[in-house]
Amino acid sequence: MSNSAKVRKKVLAASSKSTIERSWLARIAACPHILWSVLFIIAPLMFVAYFAFTDSAGNFTFENITNLTNYGETFMLSVFFSLIATVVCIIIGYPLAYFIARLKPRKQKLFILLLMLPMWISLLIRTYSLMALLDNGGIVSTFLVSLGFEKLSFIGTGGAVILGMVYDYLPYMVLPIYTTISKIDVRCIEAAADLGCNGWQTVKNVVFPLSVPGIISGVTMVFVPSISTFYISQKLGGGAFDLIGDTIERQFQNKLTYHTGAAISLVMMILILISLAVMNRFSDNDGGEIIV
Repeated sequence: MSNSAKVRKKVLAASSKSTIERSWLARIAACPHILWSVLFIIAPLMFVAYFAFTDSAGNFTFENITNLTNYGETFMLSVFFSLIATVVCIIIGYPLAYFIARLKPRKQKLFILLLMLPMWISLLIRTYSLMALLDNGGIVSTFLVSLGFEKLSFIGTGGAVILGMVYDYLPYMVLPIYTTISKIDVRCIEAAADLGCNGWQTVKNVVFPLSVPGIISGVTMVFVPSISTFYISQKLGGGAFDLIGDTIERQFQNKLTYHTGAAISLVMMILILISLAVMNRFSDNDGGEIIV
């Protein structure tokens, strides 16, 4: 055997050994994530599925699923509020994301920091801050009375619930749209300008179509938590609106209706997974794909 063949054989052996070592290291590094997934994702889902198809005696039944027709009105109200909140987030979020993406890098970082700052605060505290603003004796009502207007009651209205959803989830709409717009090749915008497009035509024909993946991601990230929220509707809605999240919480708080709550949760999870699959279908792989 020639020297070159021996050297080649040693190199291949060393490469194979290195590959095996990296493979074992990757498996060991993945163990904590696998354990976490099993304990806190897979196991709870299995328990929800089990309770959804059993009664209080542990017998298999479809009664919990068939009884969900009694909550059709609650589900439709939740979808209605969530759709309105999502549309409002798009109307506010897209111009804001476009504005931030057009700024200089240093100013972009500042605006993104200001946008993310409320996200570092607990949802509970943010909701209570809105209650302080919108309550009958709150800051907004007091200010309007000082201007000569009648005392207005915002808490307990559908508008307060939608406002709470928009306030809490608006950053989830702005960030993916901003990310997508900031990745658009400047040469595309310059080419549109060279072809005689004004600012509006450039946004309409170039920027908006290329930012659709970000819009889809934002819609998913706003709609999914909005439809399952319960604390916002309880505090800002004043108990006047029974959304699907409120129903699930109430069912799980009572052992006698635990199985019904599990059935509602299971159906909600399936619907959310279907919506995510549909969103994936209409998004591309460049910043717009929703990874489940």
